[in-house]
Amino acid sequence: MIVVGIDVAKDKHDCFVMNSEGEVLFNPFVIQNNREGFDSLYEKICSVANDFTKVKVGLEATGHYSYNILGYLLDKGLPTYVINPLHTNLYRKSLSLRKTKTDKVDAHTIAAMLLSDVNLKSYSNTLYHNEELKSLTRYRFDKVKERAKLKTSVARLVNILFPELEKLVSTLHMASVYELLSQFPSAKQIASVHLTKLTNLLSTASKGRYGKERAEDIRIAAKNSIGSDMPAKSLELKHTIKLIRELDAEIEEIEFHIEIIMDEINSPILTIPGISYRMGAMIIAEIGDFDNFNSPNKILAYAGLSPSTYQSGQLTSSCSHMEKRGSRYLRYALFNATKFVCNWDNTFAEYLAKKRSEGKHYNVAISHACKKLVRVIYHLETTGESYRR
Repeated sequence: MIVVGIDVAKDKHDCFVMNSEGEVLFNPFVIQNNREGFDSLYEKICSVANDFTKVKVGLEATGHYSYNILGYLLDKGLPTYVINPLHTNLYRKSLSLRKTKTDKVDAHTIAAMLLSDVNLKSYSNTLYHNEELKSLTRYRFDKVKERAKLKTSVARLVNILFPELEKLVSTLHMASVYELLSQFPSAKQIASVHLTKLTNLLSTASKGRYGKERAEDIRIAAKNSIGSDMPAKSLELKHTIKLIRELDAEIEEIEFHIEIIMDEINSPILTIPGISYRMGAMIIAEIGDFDNFNSPNKILAYAGLSPSTYQSGQLTSSCSHMEKRGSRYLRYALFNATKFVCNWDNTFAEYLAKKRSEGKHYNVAISHACKKLVRVIYHLETTGESYRR
């Protein structure tokens, strides 16, 4: 067996190559983080190994710095192992009492781990390409969060410029209201606009939902409004709405690419009523390879949805809170997906009602339903079956 340990850095990578007999095949060497460096590493591996099934390449999970070399190794067909840096650190300390940490030592440590009995699983092309889905879902999450902040700003600015408007429409955050405020971002400007122009604007933007009657109500309210006439706030409102519209277009494009990947994956998670492409994609992306979890409880722990344990002396907590550790993205996706599933599926709706009848708070009852949902998802993904009501 030939093992290769790689300590990843931004501009260069330290490498160490040895065989199962402990013989050093190449003295520790450095490759640059470019095509020439990657090719030189590959040539060295090929010079000592004809059969890639007897080769193990290991590197630490160092975020985006390891992404390019990982993709290169997988494309070349080399069995590659991505190791948690904490695992590497503990293993290195177990080898020596001396406090020694250098890039060369880390590369040697990774190689030694590959030869040990430590339970490691090779990285697959599926996992590598799953990173694209994870990038998209997290990118969308950040964009949606950014948009939510801007919508809060719109509500604040409208409350200053035209507070009566909110009671005249079902919500401020719809196309017709945004179009109105983009062109006339204050009560004073709306009050002075011609009724026909205001009617046409609202009718076109709302696709006929709002007509002359609603336009009259808005204009009358604007004439009697207590809103302040502040040009600076009006300009801020226009720009905020413009940013929201840009984010809407960006989020729509992201969701389009998410749907393409989810259609290729063809995951049975989408057969569960209430789970959309967005939430389903986020759950699949964050969990990754279900084979890494030998039970649904492991996924719950990874998401931080398992109850914490507190015991001291003879005191044992009987009201444990969720740990809320691990992947916050997975926790968010599971918790929100559960709410929709409980609305769309009778089995989950009955389970939620049962927990509520036991006197549990809504969020506590949802957390119980969430655990049930994780068990269902785990079964579907590991068996390939579709959801049956």
